[in-house]
Amino acid sequence: MGKKAKDIHQKTQQTTLSQSLGRLYPHLKPIIPRLLLGLASALAASIVALVIPQVYRVLINSALYKGSAPSGLWTAVVIVLILGILEATFIALRRQFVIAPATTVETTMRTSFYRHVQQLTVSFHDQWGSGQLLSRAMSDLNFMRRWMAFGAIMLVVTSLTVIIGLASMFTLSWQLGVVWLVAAIPIVIFGFRFRTSYGRVSRKSQDQAGDLATTVEESVHGIRVLKAFGRGQEALDNFAEQAEELRQTEIFKARSLASFSMVVTLLPEVALGLGLILGVLLVANGDVSVGSLVAFFATAAVVAGPVEAMGPLMAMTMTAKTAIDRHYEVMDTVNTIVDPAEPAEPAEVHGELSFNDVHFRYADTPAETEDLIGPLNLHIHAGETMALVGITGCGKSTLLQLVPRLYEVTGGSVTIDGVDVRDFSVETLRTHVAVAFEDTTLFSNSVRENVMLGAARREDLSADQILDEALEVAQAQFAYALPDGVETLIGEEGLSLSGGQRQRVALARAIAARPKVLILDDPLSALDVNTEERVEGRLREVLRDTTTLIVAHRPSTVTMADRVALMEHGAITAVGTHAELLASNAHYRYVLASLSEEPKDLDTELDDLEVNA
Repeated sequence: MGKKAKDIHQKTQQTTLSQSLGRLYPHLKPIIPRLLLGLASALAASIVALVIPQVYRVLINSALYKGSAPSGLWTAVVIVLILGILEATFIALRRQFVIAPATTVETTMRTSFYRHVQQLTVSFHDQWGSGQLLSRAMSDLNFMRRWMAFGAIMLVVTSLTVIIGLASMFTLSWQLGVVWLVAAIPIVIFGFRFRTSYGRVSRKSQDQAGDLATTVEESVHGIRVLKAFGRGQEALDNFAEQAEELRQTEIFKARSLASFSMVVTLLPEVALGLGLILGVLLVANGDVSVGSLVAFFATAAVVAGPVEAMGPLMAMTMTAKTAIDRHYEVMDTVNTIVDPAEPAEPAEVHGELSFNDVHFRYADTPAETEDLIGPLNLHIHAGETMALVGITGCGKSTLLQLVPRLYEVTGGSVTIDGVDVRDFSVETLRTHVAVAFEDTTLFSNSVRENVMLGAARREDLSADQILDEALEVAQAQFAYALPDGVETLIGEEGLSLSGGQRQRVALARAIAARPKVLILDDPLSALDVNTEERVEGRLREVLRDTTTLIVAHRPSTVTMADRVALMEHGAITAVGTHAELLASNAHYRYVLASLSEEPKDLDTELDDLEVNA
């Protein structure tokens, strides 16, 4: 986890059990009637179980003496049978009442979690590992559902069962009841200590599981790199070390639970042995009847189950507390990029883009360091293509992300047609602005679904026509030659495609959106010069009215732009045509000389060979 995540974790660790569990109340409120019915059913099952020993007491004291009528025995058998059926019925009803509503709450919370994560800023995702979010969305919520449907109800029922059982035992013999009560005192004391220690180790375990999930995800996504560099063993060693840490934590958890279970099991058994000796003496003295003694130990046997279950139920409750805390660590994170109170809704957007005295720094940057960007001023005319060049680390990619508000400016403003981008609703802004990144991200869907992800409905073109046009402009016609054409599933993150193919599909996705402002973070870096030229030419035709800001890492990209902006130390130091800057600016010549060599896209070369053949 990043620094922000660790700070939040330290704050949520200080919450009490009641505070953490209380946060579930808004989610549980709609299903409380069902939960109460489930609680009542479970409690009724326990009460029925406690009634059975009373039947034994009556049976032994009356029906089993010499000369008693056999009908008394059969009556007792029928009553016990009926009580057994009632107990089983109540247990079934408890499950029927709580399982469906609990799963509904789980699904609702999971959907809300996903929605919130989507809305949170990019800076949040920079600080959180994907495995941590995944474990919170899946395993933590699953555990919370199991606790709501079973743990919470059974913890209440077992506590009430023990109290009612002890009261019943005192009515049978107060002397034997005192023995059991004395044995219960160390259990209560040990229970409080167990709750604190187990809560800490439970939190550690769940965090380690999240880190391990992040490692697995990163290794799967980077499997080509690991294989290419022969670093599979190093990755395995790192994973094995993390897995071993988790194993040691789980062992410690198991030992803690085993110690608590030993105490809550051993002490009642010791009390049972002492009670047996004392009970025999009481029967011999005539202070307790044989039936009452049998009923006492039968009741003790019923109570022993809930007492032994207190350990696992307490452990389950503490794990649920940790799951709730981890869930709300994310849900309590405030989304700072939100819609204004009265969003601007211009009748028409032309795409005139301006950066006005813009400043930016990351939220976790030390106060004494300089801004990454600023002061920066740049104006791009509507329909113009502006290339942005600069040495690595000068802030080019970050600047582009300020336009669709993936990051928020910390000073100054970014405007479209004179309107601050913060005055648009986020949805409207990102409808008018499309982005294609160098590091392409595709989804494990079909080519069609990836390209049409951000496509707007149009009256002049059908969905198929929009798709065809976008693929043609991006020079991504290779999609039609895939096994299932544009319906071909391209695998997780599109890794079944080459780098050049992925970039062209991602560019087609941006084109299909028909934006007024197109932001390109060197999305053609994996293409050869000829393909790039064809793409640029078609972009000019199809998106002639679209304002384009493109980070250029190659001389060929620079020469195709209308104007070029030179970025240096977080500021724009020169703007002009390629020829003007080449003639007048020494730093521009230095940057241009350092731009990467033209790459070769093997897929495009093969396509060209097939065409020429």
